Amino acid sequence: MSRIEKSIDISRSPEEVFSYVMDPSHMPEWQESAVAARKLSDGPLAVGSRIHVKRRIGRREMPMTMEVTELVPSRSWHFHGVDGPVRGDVQGTIEPLDDGRRSRLTLSVDFESHGIGKVLVPFVVKPHIRKEMPRNEEHLKELMESGAR
Repeated sequence: MSRIEKSIDISRSPEEVFSYVMDPSHMPEWQESAVAARKLSDGPLAVGSRIHVKRRIGRREMPMTMEVTELVPSRSWHFHGVDGPVRGDVQGTIEPLDDGRRSRLTLSVDFESHGIGKVLVPFVVKPHIRKEMPRNEEHLKELMESGAR
């Protein structure tokens, strides 16, 4: 596995960034390929919670289910795909900057492939994500800093 990792500084507190990023309904607002996302369980997001995400990669829409495997409020998380030919493995960390007035968000993504995913991941998915991820982080920064969240 070769992870794709990108960081960005955001002029918002770690709590604000974490709250926004951890709300699945916001995914389509800041992630280009996210068509829809929703929690599959009631209550707050916690270890064991599952999220259904539909992404558009090229001309295809790919539904997937992600499970929360680690969650440290305002600090870090780890989601792992549990179904489909392409299963994302997403880790995120938020470091406080300037006494907590700003944050450094680092996202790290890799993929597990099954069946047709063995072809899709290296030739379609990873190249797409390498291009999209920096744009997603910039868009998140713009949304968070403009207050349009």
